[in-house]
Amino acid sequence: MGQIIFGDNLPILSEWETESIDLIYIDPPFNTGKRQERKRIKTVRDESHGDRTGFKGQRYRTLETGTSGYDDMFDDFIDFISPRLLEAHRILAPTGSMFFHIDYREVHYCKIQLDRIFGRKSFINEIIWAYDYGARTKKRWSAKHDTILWYAKDPDKYTFNFDQMERIPYMAPGLVGKEKAARGKTPTDVWWHTIVSTNGQEKTGYATQKPLGIVNRIVKVHSNPNDMLMDFFAGSGTLGDAAARASRDYVLIDNNPDAIKVMAKRLRSYKPEMVNCEHLINV
Repeated sequence: MGQIIFGDNLPILSEWETESIDLIYIDPPFNTGKRQERKRIKTVRDESHGDRTGFKGQRYRTLETGTSGYDDMFDDFIDFISPRLLEAHRILAPTGSMFFHIDYREVHYCKIQLDRIFGRKSFINEIIWAYDYGARTKKRWSAKHDTILWYAKDPDKYTFNFDQMERIPYMAPGLVGKEKAARGKTPTDVWWHTIVSTNGQEKTGYATQKPLGIVNRIVKVHSNPNDMLMDFFAGSGTLGDAAARASRDYVLIDNNPDAIKVMAKRLRSYKPEMVNCEHLINV
Protein backbone atom coordinates (compact mmCIF):
# COMPACT_ATOMS: atom_id res chain seq x y z
CA MET A 1 0.00 0.00 0.00
CA GLY A 2 1.30 3.44 -0.89
CA GLN A 3 0.19 7.01 -0.34
CA ILE A 4 1.20 10.24 -2.04
CA ILE A 5 0.13 13.31 -0.06
CA PHE A 6 0.21 16.91 -1.27
CA GLY A 7 0.73 19.51 1.41
CA ASP A 8 3.00 21.13 3.99
CA ASN A 9 4.70 18.24 5.77
CA LEU A 10 4.76 19.80 9.25
CA PRO A 11 1.00 19.83 9.99
CA ILE A 12 0.69 16.41 8.35
CA LEU A 13 3.45 15.00 10.53
CA SER A 14 2.01 16.58 13.68
CA GLU A 15 -1.20 14.56 13.23
CA TRP A 16 0.54 11.28 12.37
CA GLU A 17 0.27 8.34 14.75
CA THR A 18 3.14 8.03 17.25
CA GLU A 19 5.68 5.23 16.62
CA SER A 20 3.93 4.09 13.44
CA ILE A 21 6.74 4.46 10.85
CA ASP A 22 9.45 1.80 10.58
CA LEU A 23 11.89 3.70 8.38
CA ILE A 24 12.23 7.37 7.46
CA TYR A 25 14.43 8.56 4.63
CA ILE A 26 14.42 12.26 3.80
CA ASP A 27 16.29 14.28 1.22
CA PRO A 28 15.32 17.85 2.19
CA PRO A 29 16.38 20.99 0.33
CA PHE A 30 20.11 21.54 0.74
CA ASN A 31 19.85 25.33 1.16
CA THR A 32 22.03 25.96 -1.87
CA GLY A 33 20.78 29.54 -2.11
CA LYS A 34 19.49 29.12 -5.65
CA ARG A 35 16.61 27.66 -7.62
CA GLN A 36 16.87 23.95 -8.43
CA GLU A 37 15.48 23.38 -11.90
CA ARG A 38 15.65 20.80 -14.64
CA LYS A 39 14.31 20.88 -18.18
CA ARG A 40 12.11 18.04 -19.40
CA ILE A 41 12.86 16.93 -22.94
CA LYS A 42 11.83 14.33 -25.47
CA THR A 43 13.29 13.35 -28.82
CA VAL A 44 11.56 12.81 -32.16
CA ARG A 45 12.95 11.22 -35.31
CA ASP A 46 14.17 13.94 -37.70
CA GLU A 47 16.76 13.03 -40.30
CA SER A 48 16.84 16.56 -41.73
CA HIS A 49 17.15 18.72 -38.63
CA GLY A 50 18.15 16.30 -35.89
CA ASP A 51 20.58 17.59 -33.26
CA ARG A 52 21.65 14.19 -31.89
CA THR A 53 22.51 10.76 -33.25
CA GLY A 54 20.83 7.59 -31.99
CA PHE A 55 20.74 3.87 -32.79
CA LYS A 56 22.29 2.95 -36.15
CA GLY A 57 23.11 6.57 -36.89
CA GLN A 58 19.49 7.72 -36.97
CA ARG A 59 19.02 11.44 -36.30
CA TYR A 60 16.71 12.84 -33.61
CA ARG A 61 15.56 16.36 -32.76
CA THR A 62 15.34 17.42 -29.09
CA LEU A 63 12.13 19.09 -27.90
CA GLU A 64 11.78 20.88 -24.57
CA THR A 65 8.48 19.89 -22.94
CA GLY A 66 8.72 21.99 -19.76
CA THR A 67 10.66 22.55 -16.57
CA SER A 68 10.29 21.48 -12.94
CA GLY A 69 11.98 22.81 -9.86
CA TYR A 70 11.81 24.64 -6.55
CA ASP A 71 13.48 27.49 -4.66
CA ASP A 72 16.23 26.08 -2.44
CA MET A 73 16.98 28.96 -0.08
CA PHE A 74 16.27 29.60 3.60
CA ASP A 75 17.15 32.47 5.94
CA ASP A 76 17.50 29.93 8.77
CA PHE A 77 17.50 26.34 7.61
CA ILE A 78 17.77 24.91 11.14
CA ASP A 79 14.66 26.78 12.28
CA PHE A 80 12.87 25.26 9.28
CA ILE A 81 14.04 21.66 9.67
CA SER A 82 14.09 21.25 13.48
CA PRO A 83 10.33 20.95 14.16
CA ARG A 84 10.09 18.40 11.36
CA LEU A 85 12.89 16.34 12.90
CA LEU A 86 11.11 16.41 16.26
CA GLU A 87 7.99 14.98 14.64
CA ALA A 88 10.07 12.40 12.78
CA HIS A 89 11.49 11.15 16.07
CA ARG A 90 8.01 10.93 17.58
CA ILE A 91 6.44 8.92 14.76
CA LEU A 92 9.41 6.56 14.32
CA ALA A 93 8.79 3.01 15.56
CA PRO A 94 10.85 1.69 18.51
CA THR A 95 13.09 -0.38 16.19
CA GLY A 96 13.03 2.20 13.41
CA SER A 97 15.76 4.27 11.80
CA MET A 98 15.96 7.66 10.16
CA PHE A 99 18.26 8.50 7.26
CA PHE A 100 18.90 12.20 6.72
CA HIS A 101 20.38 13.04 3.30
CA ILE A 102 22.15 16.41 3.04
CA ASP A 103 25.38 17.96 1.75
CA TYR A 104 28.32 19.94 3.08
CA ARG A 105 26.44 23.24 3.42
CA GLU A 106 24.22 22.25 6.36
CA VAL A 107 25.31 18.78 7.52
CA HIS A 108 27.28 19.97 10.55
CA TYR A 109 24.44 22.10 11.89
CA CYS A 110 21.88 19.37 11.19
CA LYS A 111 23.90 16.74 13.04
CA ILE A 112 23.93 18.92 16.16
CA GLN A 113 20.14 19.16 16.02
CA LEU A 114 19.74 15.44 15.38
CA ASP A 115 22.02 14.66 18.32
CA ARG A 116 19.82 16.84 20.53
CA ILE A 117 16.60 15.22 19.34
CA PHE A 118 17.62 11.55 19.05
CA GLY A 119 20.53 11.56 21.50
CA ARG A 120 24.19 11.20 20.56
CA LYS A 121 24.13 7.47 21.28
CA SER A 122 21.47 7.04 18.60
CA PHE A 123 23.84 8.24 15.91
CA ILE A 124 24.97 5.04 14.19
CA ASN A 125 26.71 6.00 10.94
CA GLU A 126 27.78 8.83 8.70
CA ILE A 127 27.42 7.47 5.17
CA ILE A 128 29.20 9.19 2.31
CA TRP A 129 27.63 8.89 -1.12
CA ALA A 130 30.52 9.58 -3.49
CA TYR A 131 30.14 10.17 -7.22
CA ASP A 132 32.45 11.40 -9.96
CA TYR A 133 30.33 13.31 -12.44
CA GLY A 134 29.64 16.88 -13.42
CA ALA A 135 31.51 20.16 -13.58
CA ARG A 136 34.64 20.91 -11.58
CA THR A 137 35.84 24.16 -10.08
CA LYS A 138 39.34 25.61 -10.31
CA LYS A 139 38.96 27.54 -7.03
CA ARG A 140 38.78 24.66 -4.50
CA TRP A 141 38.48 20.86 -4.25
CA SER A 142 35.34 20.01 -6.21
CA ALA A 143 32.46 18.73 -4.06
CA LYS A 144 31.54 15.24 -5.27
CA HIS A 145 29.73 13.67 -2.33
CA ASP A 146 26.60 13.90 -0.20
CA THR A 147 26.27 12.87 3.45
CA ILE A 148 23.59 10.55 4.84
CA LEU A 149 23.25 10.53 8.63
CA TRP A 150 21.76 7.37 10.15
CA TYR A 151 20.00 7.60 13.52
CA ALA A 152 18.22 4.74 15.30
CA LYS A 153 15.28 5.34 17.62
CA ASP A 154 16.86 2.85 20.01
CA PRO A 155 20.65 2.44 19.55
CA ASP A 156 20.48 -1.02 21.14
CA LYS A 157 17.61 -2.39 19.06
CA TYR A 158 17.13 -1.51 15.40
CA THR A 159 16.48 -3.25 12.09
CA PHE A 160 19.71 -4.14 10.29
CA ASN A 161 19.46 -6.99 7.79
CA PHE A 162 23.14 -7.64 7.11
CA ASP A 163 22.40 -10.55 4.76
CA GLN A 164 20.37 -8.23 2.51
CA MET A 165 23.43 -6.19 1.56
CA GLU A 166 24.42 -6.60 -2.05
CA ARG A 167 28.07 -7.44 -2.47
CA ILE A 168 30.34 -5.18 -4.48
CA PRO A 169 33.60 -5.90 -6.34
CA TYR A 170 36.96 -5.61 -4.63
CA MET A 171 39.00 -2.67 -5.92
CA ALA A 172 42.10 -4.90 -5.96
CA PRO A 173 40.75 -8.44 -6.49
CA GLY A 174 44.24 -9.85 -7.04
CA LEU A 175 45.08 -9.26 -3.38
CA VAL A 176 42.27 -11.37 -1.90
CA GLY A 177 42.23 -14.59 -3.91
CA LYS A 178 39.81 -15.96 -6.49
CA GLU A 179 37.12 -17.17 -4.06
CA LYS A 180 36.82 -13.87 -2.20
CA ALA A 181 37.04 -11.89 -5.42
CA ALA A 182 34.19 -13.91 -6.95
CA ARG A 183 32.02 -13.43 -3.84
CA GLY A 184 32.74 -9.71 -3.57
CA LYS A 185 32.68 -7.67 -0.37
CA THR A 186 30.05 -5.90 1.69
CA PRO A 187 29.91 -2.10 1.37
CA THR A 188 31.45 0.22 3.94
CA ASP A 189 30.20 3.67 4.95
CA VAL A 190 31.46 5.12 1.65
CA TRP A 191 29.03 4.34 -1.17
CA TRP A 192 30.31 4.89 -4.69
CA HIS A 193 27.35 5.28 -7.02
CA THR A 194 26.77 7.38 -10.12
CA ILE A 195 24.15 10.13 -10.14
CA VAL A 196 20.95 9.68 -12.15
CA SER A 197 21.92 9.92 -15.79
CA THR A 198 20.35 12.78 -17.71
CA ASN A 199 19.39 10.39 -20.51
CA GLY A 200 18.91 7.11 -18.61
CA GLN A 201 15.70 5.15 -18.11
CA GLU A 202 15.60 6.03 -14.40
CA LYS A 203 15.40 9.77 -15.12
CA THR A 204 12.10 11.42 -14.17
CA GLY A 205 12.96 15.02 -15.02
CA TYR A 206 12.89 16.12 -11.38
CA ALA A 207 15.73 18.49 -10.53
CA THR A 208 17.26 16.73 -7.51
CA GLN A 209 16.36 13.09 -8.13
CA LYS A 210 18.43 10.61 -6.10
CA PRO A 211 19.53 7.23 -7.51
CA LEU A 212 17.35 4.20 -6.89
CA GLY A 213 20.46 2.15 -6.09
CA ILE A 214 21.26 4.27 -3.02
CA VAL A 215 17.75 4.13 -1.59
CA ASN A 216 17.30 0.45 -2.48
CA ARG A 217 20.23 -0.38 -0.20
CA ILE A 218 18.70 1.53 2.71
CA VAL A 219 15.26 -0.03 2.24
CA LYS A 220 16.47 -3.63 2.01
CA VAL A 221 18.87 -3.48 4.95
CA HIS A 222 16.89 -1.26 7.33
CA SER A 223 13.31 -2.48 6.88
CA ASN A 224 11.31 -5.68 6.45
CA PRO A 225 8.48 -6.69 4.10
CA ASN A 226 5.19 -4.91 4.92
CA ASP A 227 6.95 -2.26 7.03
CA MET A 228 5.74 1.32 6.69
CA LEU A 229 8.27 3.75 5.19
CA MET A 230 8.07 7.53 4.88
CA ASP A 231 9.74 10.36 2.99
CA PHE A 232 8.25 13.76 3.84
CA PHE A 233 10.44 15.61 1.32
CA ALA A 234 9.53 13.07 -1.33
CA GLY A 235 10.58 14.91 -4.50
CA SER A 236 10.74 12.41 -7.36
CA GLY A 237 9.46 9.52 -5.21
CA THR A 238 12.58 7.36 -5.15
CA LEU A 239 11.76 5.99 -1.70
CA GLY A 240 8.31 4.95 -2.90
CA ASP A 241 9.78 3.19 -5.91
CA ALA A 242 12.31 1.31 -3.74
CA ALA A 243 9.64 0.45 -1.15
CA ALA A 244 7.16 -0.89 -3.69
CA ARG A 245 9.81 -3.04 -5.38
CA ALA A 246 10.68 -4.55 -1.98
CA SER A 247 7.07 -5.15 -0.81
CA ARG A 248 7.08 -2.34 1.73
CA ASP A 249 4.29 0.18 2.34
CA TYR A 250 5.13 3.85 1.94
CA VAL A 251 3.97 7.42 2.54
CA LEU A 252 5.35 10.21 0.35
CA ILE A 253 4.69 13.85 1.25
CA ASP A 254 5.58 16.96 -0.75
CA ASN A 255 4.19 20.47 -1.21
CA ASN A 256 5.61 20.94 -4.71
CA PRO A 257 3.01 20.35 -7.46
CA ASP A 258 5.78 19.30 -9.88
CA ALA A 259 6.90 16.61 -7.42
CA ILE A 260 3.37 15.25 -7.08
CA LYS A 261 3.00 15.00 -10.85
CA VAL A 262 6.37 13.25 -11.22
CA MET A 263 5.58 10.76 -8.44
CA ALA A 264 2.10 10.04 -9.79
CA LYS A 265 3.56 9.14 -13.18
CA ARG A 266 6.54 7.22 -11.80
CA LEU A 267 4.52 5.11 -9.36
CA ARG A 268 1.37 4.74 -11.46
CA SER A 269 1.76 0.98 -11.85
CA TYR A 270 1.70 0.55 -8.04
CA LYS A 271 -1.61 2.46 -7.78
CA PRO A 272 -0.85 4.58 -4.69
CA GLU A 273 -3.62 6.46 -2.91
CA MET A 274 -3.50 10.12 -3.93
CA VAL A 275 -4.36 12.47 -1.05
CA ASN A 276 -5.18 16.17 -1.68
CA CYS A 277 -3.88 15.75 -5.23
CA GLU A 278 -7.09 15.90 -7.27
CA HIS A 279 -6.49 19.45 -8.53
CA LEU A 280 -2.96 18.58 -9.69
CA ILE A 281 -3.42 15.38 -11.68
CA ASN A 282 -6.04 13.28 -13.36
CA VAL A 283 -6.63 10.49 -10.85
